[in-house]
Amino acid sequence: MILGIIAARVSSSRLPGKVLLRICEKTILEIMIERVKRSQTIDKIIIATSINSNNDIIEKICNKLKIECFRGPEENLLTRYKMACDQIKPKIIVKMGADSPLVDPLVIDKVVNVFLNGKHDYVSNYGIPKTYPEGCTLDVYSAKTLNEAFQGAKKPSEIEHISPYMWNRPEKYNFFRVDYKKDLSNYRLSLDYYEDFIVIKSIFEALYVKNPHFSLEDIISWLDLHPNIKEINSHISQSEGIFKSFKEDKLAGFS
Repeated sequence: MILGIIAARVSSSRLPGKVLLRICEKTILEIMIERVKRSQTIDKIIIATSINSNNDIIEKICNKLKIECFRGPEENLLTRYKMACDQIKPKIIVKMGADSPLVDPLVIDKVVNVFLNGKHDYVSNYGIPKTYPEGCTLDVYSAKTLNEAFQGAKKPSEIEHISPYMWNRPEKYNFFRVDYKKDLSNYRLSLDYYEDFIVIKSIFEALYVKNPHFSLEDIISWLDLHPNIKEINSHISQSEGIFKSFKEDKLAGFS
C-alpha cells in the first residue's frame, strides 16, 4: 500500500488556524484533500494531527470526509507518522504538509513513480536549493526507512521534518531529487503567512471555478499574467521552517 499522510495542526506560530481558513467555501484542509485524492498512485490518504483539543475540529473535518485521522504528539511529527504507520502498515509513505494546498496530483504521481521505478531509499522534489515552488513538494520513502528514522533520530530537525535524518546519512540512504524542467523556486505557493493566503486564495478564485483540476503549469501561467499577485509574498524567505530547525539543532548541541 502507498499511504499519503498529510500533517495538519490548528496551532501555527506564523499563521494560527491556517488549515481552517476558507477558500471557495471550503477549508484549506478540505481543498488539499480534494486535490491529493486525484493522485493515481496513492492508495489511501490519512491526516496526522496532534492530541491537543484545539485539533478536534480537524478530526471532525476528517470524519465528514471519511478520511482517517491519527493523533499524536504536538511537536513530534516523526512519532505521529510512526503511530499511524504502525496501525495501517503501508509499504510506502508519501509525506505532505497541510501548508501545501496547491500541491499538484500530477507532481505527486511523478515523484512516486520515480521511487517505484528506481532503486532509491528516498525520493523528493524538495531540496536546498530546489526547483519546484515551495508549497508543491513532497517526500516518498518506505515504511522501513521511517522505522529506522524513528529508532535513530535525535536532532530536532530530524524529529520535526523526518527527511533530515536521511539527508544526514548519505552513506546509508540513496536519495534522488526530482527537479522541474526549469527553476520555479521564486514562486511561493506555501501557506505560512497571511500574504501567502491572499496569493493562494487569488489563485483558487481565478482557476478553481473554471477547472477544479488545475495543474502547477496552470498556476505558473496565471501568476505570470498577474505579477502583482505573485509579488504579494515574494519578500518571504524560502524554507524558513527547516532552517529554524537547523538552528535548534545547534542550540541543542548538535553539529
